[in-house]
Amino acid sequence: MRILVTGGAGFLGSHLCEKLLEQGHEVVCVDNLFTGRKDNLLPFLNNPRFEFVRHDVVDPFKAEVDRIYNLACPASPVHYQHNAIKTIKTSVMGAINSLGLAKRTGARILQASTSEVYGDPQVHPQPESYWGNVNPIGIRSCYDEGKRVAETLFFDYHRMNGVDIRLVRIFNTYGPRMLANDGRVVSNFIVQALKGEDITIYGDGSQTRSFCYVDDLIEAFVKMMEQTQTTGPVNIGNPGEFTMLELAQLVIKLTGTKSKITHKPLPADDPKQRRPDISLAKKIINWEPKISLEEGLAKTIEYFKKTDL
Repeated sequence: MRILVTGGAGFLGSHLCEKLLEQGHEVVCVDNLFTGRKDNLLPFLNNPRFEFVRHDVVDPFKAEVDRIYNLACPASPVHYQHNAIKTIKTSVMGAINSLGLAKRTGARILQASTSEVYGDPQVHPQPESYWGNVNPIGIRSCYDEGKRVAETLFFDYHRMNGVDIRLVRIFNTYGPRMLANDGRVVSNFIVQALKGEDITIYGDGSQTRSFCYVDDLIEAFVKMMEQTQTTGPVNIGNPGEFTMLELAQLVIKLTGTKSKITHKPLPADDPKQRRPDISLAKKIINWEPKISLEEGLAKTIEYFKKTDL
């Protein structure tokens, strides 16, 4: 098939492009390189079945494709808060333009949504049926509400125009090709540890997250796109739940650093707990993550050791 990946030069997008090429597809990668990097594409940039187009999804675009994966959007607080208006435009206009393309070509389209649609959840773990607890006017709202509106658009295009949609909600993902400066907890801790700096925990470190290794996540993307039982939404993540303190201690152990742990005030609207209920993913796409946090962190640390920090 001929497959379009928006945000294809990003952390997740580049892994997805690589996977699709391995499966023999033609891949068109669209990215404006705000957080994506051409370096991420180097392993397959010369593949004759791969095409890179520098373009911003806020503006309409044309392509003749069979599948569309819509991943374009800065996904870490540092980057999405850098230009909040641009972030919400990317989610909303990017969804409209991608859906318009899917409607015209008859392509099946998958939206990479996020666990942030659940906000600071009052239900734990979070099932797809939970509507969330989101602040519509906070500093994270440009991302949270942008992704929520994108979900609305996907289902309205499906209901009104018959667009063939799939929707996944991604929980914290990590692995090679993360940006060293993206402000996400895994990259923060690893970079601080490798530099021998103190590891910064916001709050007392009791807040929890669930971490899914990138290879597991990409497998779920492809399985979700190709199944025909549900449009979604389907949660994709690792149900293993760890406190920030546990994560920091594991990074210290795996890097062998002498870094100490320091504490700073908790940012506004930071969720206290986050863990996916993946019963639906197990049932519909026969998927659950295989790579443990320790194994995935070891691979990620090796990647960062070779990177200019």
